[in-house]
Amino acid sequence: MGQIEWAMWANEQALAAGLILLTGGIVGVAGQFKDWQFAAYGIAAGVFICLLEYPRGKMKNKDTSIERMGQRYLTVCVKAFGPLTRNYFVRAGLHAVLSVPGGFMLPTVLGCVCVAIASLIYLLAAIRGEQWEPIMPRVESKQRSGESMKEPPRTHPAPRAPEETARGCCVRQPRSHLCQLCL
Repeated sequence: MGQIEWAMWANEQALAAGLILLTGGIVGVAGQFKDWQFAAYGIAAGVFICLLEYPRGKMKNKDTSIERMGQRYLTVCVKAFGPLTRNYFVRAGLHAVLSVPGGFMLPTVLGCVCVAIASLIYLLAAIRGEQWEPIMPRVESKQRSGESMKEPPRTHPAPRAPEETARGCCVRQPRSHLCQLCL
């Protein structure tokens, strides 16, 4: 059995948490809740978390990591910040700090709890030694059919038909059932 990659779980959890925090912030501001400033913070934090978490990281043991649509553009931004965004200890701490102010207002509490859970999963991923790496686009090589042959045909014997067809495919058949090749 393969080993669980916790960073993948944390990424999905944090992206969903950012959307939940953003939605709760919009509800808090639009509903004119008391202390609506926390809801405005929820909008800003939700957008930041979504932008940070949208680019998927490369899976450790597989070359088949699938990137999200439009991920390349945000991957450049995430790569630009270097160890601040690649290190999961930093991400765990950042998500833990971002989740605190959302707990002071009802519409953003659910998003705050989800971000805190993502922070714990990132901490577990960091303890296990995982690190964010970008998914690089695959370069498919186009081979011409002539390049597939490595040695000239003189060194290899020509393909031969199976022994049955060399003697006739209908050897075991009665004479009346022979095909045109065996007659």
